[in-house]
Amino acid sequence: MTSTIKVNTVKDTASTDIIKKCGTSITVGTASDTTTVAGNAVRSNALQASDGQNIISQTGTTITLGASGDTIALSAGANQTGFGRTGTVDWQTTPKTATFTAVNGEGYFINTTAGVITINLPAGSAGAIVAISDYARTFGTNNLTISPNGSEKIGGFTEDAVLSTNGQAATFVYVDATEGWINVQETSSSITGAPEFVTACVSGSCNAIITSGDFKTAIFKSPGTFTVSAVAPGPSGNPNVGDYLVVAGGGGTSQSYGGGGGAGGFRMSNGHSLPAPETSPLANPTGIALGVQSYPITIGAGGAGGSTGANGGPSIFSTITSAGGGYSSGYPAPVAANPGGSGGAGRTIGNGNSPPTSPPQGNNGGSSPPGINAQGGGGGAGAAGGNGGPPSSTPGPGGIGSYISNTFVGPTAPSYGQTGPVTPTRYFAGGGAGGADARTGPPGAGIGGGGSANPSDPAAEIAGAVNMGGGGGGVPPGAKNGGSGIVMIRYKFQ
Repeated sequence: MTSTIKVNTVKDTASTDIIKKCGTSITVGTASDTTTVAGNAVRSNALQASDGQNIISQTGTTITLGASGDTIALSAGANQTGFGRTGTVDWQTTPKTATFTAVNGEGYFINTTAGVITINLPAGSAGAIVAISDYARTFGTNNLTISPNGSEKIGGFTEDAVLSTNGQAATFVYVDATEGWINVQETSSSITGAPEFVTACVSGSCNAIITSGDFKTAIFKSPGTFTVSAVAPGPSGNPNVGDYLVVAGGGGTSQSYGGGGGAGGFRMSNGHSLPAPETSPLANPTGIALGVQSYPITIGAGGAGGSTGANGGPSIFSTITSAGGGYSSGYPAPVAANPGGSGGAGRTIGNGNSPPTSPPQGNNGGSSPPGINAQGGGGGAGAAGGNGGPPSSTPGPGGIGSYISNTFVGPTAPSYGQTGPVTPTRYFAGGGAGGADARTGPPGAGIGGGGSANPSDPAAEIAGAVNMGGGGGGVPPGAKNGGSGIVMIRYKFQ
């Protein structure tokens, strides 16, 4: 036999409510009571706070902690497992400007504008995590060093790690004693969307890109293509500007004690403000605003030496064309010396800066008076060629070339151009020296790859230097070629 006892309230011996029902609400215990369910589970789809908001609720297989607007926190000293992190780390928004020790679970913006900084990692434990980001994009100038704790490792080595790329960010997780801290996420830029600088590549087996600081220089020794795949969106600080060096092929020489060949045209820009006197006085202060496109590159060949000689070929990048150097005339002059980037030399001069550019791309060749069997030197980018005689044994030197800063081409600068009186620079586009029928001594050639002429030793007479745009040397009685040109494009990549 079963029975049911129906009451609205159950009280203890002190007349305090143990269970009380009011409407649809049932209250177990009173204030300050402890309610214990011995050996049993309490089952409910919802557990609510006194304000009626759910603390825990379940719908199907989904369990929700807290209600909208709540903050769920662990008590001090409590630990969690199995939940992971809602974000990678807790980012500290005050940038670090000096050496410090990181804390597990934190990310840091690091500002190395004033100098290098070291971040000391915390003691490693499985799952420990630290993140780093370049605040001012200065890691390329002032590196960030990451130092492990004691004898712990970074990527399997008990050595410091270095971040040295502008905009670099990295996340390190401690795995175990074997590998230590492993970089699980790295980027070279903290910016998404439009690029901040220029991204480009080159084609051609003789061509290359070299890096110096925040700049890259594309060097074309043969024809190829300069392809830009991304550019900066705005003009501030000239981030999308490319500076150029465009040197044409030098002029060849004629036979019969010819004058020196003129240097190929020399044109460059200095939009990224290389310091004086390292930058050429011929530099255009404005470079070329690069776009996402391919730029065919033409490299001028040196003019061939022969019975009359030949002009050098033009070199071309975008809207910049440097004219080939003018060829020289022989003795007795069958033809006048020819104009060009720099003019050839002979009985009559060849005009330089032809066609005209501003700043000028070259200078006139030298000449010699009638009856003098010593010819003038070819014009160079930096000066006109010297005149021949009198006396008849004195041919004219080639005009000096002009120069670019070593910074323009980076640490491999000695591989390009020629040293000269202004340092630290590299010279290009020197005029070839004049020839003579006497055998009394060697005249000089223009610095910058201009060919030599040695009246005392015909075998020493040389052509213009390859990839310098120098004019050929005057010869008794052969003929010498001018040197081929070169194109360089310098741009900011970070």
